[in-house]
Amino acid sequence: MITRIDIRQSAPFVGGAEFGSVGAYVRIDGTASGTLDPLHPANRGIALLERAPRNAAGLVEYRTGFVILRPAEPAQGNGRILYEVNNRGRIMLFANLCAGALGNQPKSAEDLGNALPLRLGYTLVWSGWDPGAPIATGLSLDTPVIAGLTQAIREEFISGTRLGVHKTFRLSYEAASCDSASVTVRRTQTAPRNPVPFAFVDASSVRLLPEGTLPDPGSITEIHYEATNPCVLGVGFAATRDVVSHIRRNGAPLLGRPVSHVLAFGISQAGRFLRDHLAQGFNRDEDGARVFDGVFTHVAGTGRLFHNTPFAQPFRTRTWHEDHDFPEVAFPFSTAAQADPVTGATGALLQGDDSDPKIIETNTSTEYWQKGASLLHTDPLGTVDVALPDNVRGYLLAGTQHGGKAGMPRDRGPCVNPRNWHDPMPAVRALLVALDEWVVFDRTPPVSRLPRIDDGTLVPAEALAFPPIPGVTPPPAANDVVVLTDWTVPQSGGAYRALVPQVDADGNEEAGLCLPDIAVPRGTFAGWNRYAPPYPEGELADRDGSFLAFPETAEARAAAGDPRPSLAERYADGYAAQVAAVVDALLHDRLLLAEDADSYKAVT
Repeated sequence: MITRIDIRQSAPFVGGAEFGSVGAYVRIDGTASGTLDPLHPANRGIALLERAPRNAAGLVEYRTGFVILRPAEPAQGNGRILYEVNNRGRIMLFANLCAGALGNQPKSAEDLGNALPLRLGYTLVWSGWDPGAPIATGLSLDTPVIAGLTQAIREEFISGTRLGVHKTFRLSYEAASCDSASVTVRRTQTAPRNPVPFAFVDASSVRLLPEGTLPDPGSITEIHYEATNPCVLGVGFAATRDVVSHIRRNGAPLLGRPVSHVLAFGISQAGRFLRDHLAQGFNRDEDGARVFDGVFTHVAGTGRLFHNTPFAQPFRTRTWHEDHDFPEVAFPFSTAAQADPVTGATGALLQGDDSDPKIIETNTSTEYWQKGASLLHTDPLGTVDVALPDNVRGYLLAGTQHGGKAGMPRDRGPCVNPRNWHDPMPAVRALLVALDEWVVFDRTPPVSRLPRIDDGTLVPAEALAFPPIPGVTPPPAANDVVVLTDWTVPQSGGAYRALVPQVDADGNEEAGLCLPDIAVPRGTFAGWNRYAPPYPEGELADRDGSFLAFPETAEARAAAGDPRPSLAERYADGYAAQVAAVVDALLHDRLLLAEDADSYKAVT
């Protein structure tokens, strides 16, 4: 429960700018202090909580930072909270959903892009759940440490893909001893591990020897060591639960009005947090009340978090090449109740009671190639489609890569092919509005748009009917989904079957929610790409997609040996009219907002 709220700052947001009829907003920064009873049934699933230091009342204490944006005139708002789970301490909502700027401290209304949630009158809330998030973000979590506890663990570092060049390797935990550590390097996940010389810079940092040695781009540096002093990471779930529950019940003095409903939104790691929050039963608070009424996860795939376990590393995200042998995916994958033929377990992501929220899950093509997203709506062995519960909708945002948003790069980066620039956020915006209407007014949302086994739009990777575009080779397989029995010395105990969306003669996906750039394409949009030298050539790239432009003319097509019709051939009768027809259909189906529909038509 939350025992104290301290307000550090309350001030007009971005200079008092106004957002439609809602008007101006106020930003409130503060800290929430809370306690947890390790014996309470709602807390018993938190790993290491029973070993944490306790206060005089026998309770475990924590503190978490929070940020609130509320209408300056509360009556002008809609009375609802939109809680965004932060991603490694970062606020993602404005840069992604709103096509604005990155950063937790926007300086102007322009940084907020279209500011959709503010114009709709939501109170926006963020709070810390990850002790590893930088304190400077204002969204960190101070949680107890189990002093003296040790365990042999491993970590992986890949230089140049996600986190830039590693001059040193910063460990997640303090090393209890430097003597038992080892460091190896390998080029791919399946390549032999080669021992390399190293030295500890301090108890939590390692560098390669001789001094100044840098890892090769894309190579996997693996460090085994005896770690000590872990945080009680699972407190992050309880802290989120309790902050939201407290504001919902007692927030009127802070927000200026009562709260009617709470929606949660999470992108990538934050979406995986929400899936884990549901699976582990944290959507019911200590008093038995539901926490989130609606949950929207974007690009989470089947993932959860490597979080609520001793010596976890919640920043890990398992793909073909990066973090492959760290725990993130585990049965149950789907919101539909199923039996697991691999482990013999049964279950669903949801609890099957009144704590379950209404859910929208959106994924891109990348999540099918890298994150086993097909298992959200098939059986575990990928043999039949399964029906989602009535309170769940799922959508493949066709032709999109994992991080898709406005202004995506179009160069090759570390990859063989130019990267996928498609922006799926117009669909995400429309579906967020649909979730709100579903939760508040019980208005049925658009039907799910997913590839299926029974109509041939969901297939094994080896059955992908990709066109023979010169110089382009699709991956031979999707990233596997396995039962990981040991992550410290990786061992697996059985595999599931992940499928991928089938493509048409252009290489574009046949099923899913197709926005105008995909439905009336100027090229092939794929959710996969492959690394190019000096990275491990041919490996499935982390979360990058591909864009392969159509030839401009028939002559250019013939000269290139490209089987795809050219732009001149396919749009001889006009491009704009076809886009307008797609836009009108999406608008009718509530898969596009009117303002985004107008933007598409204006461009063409």
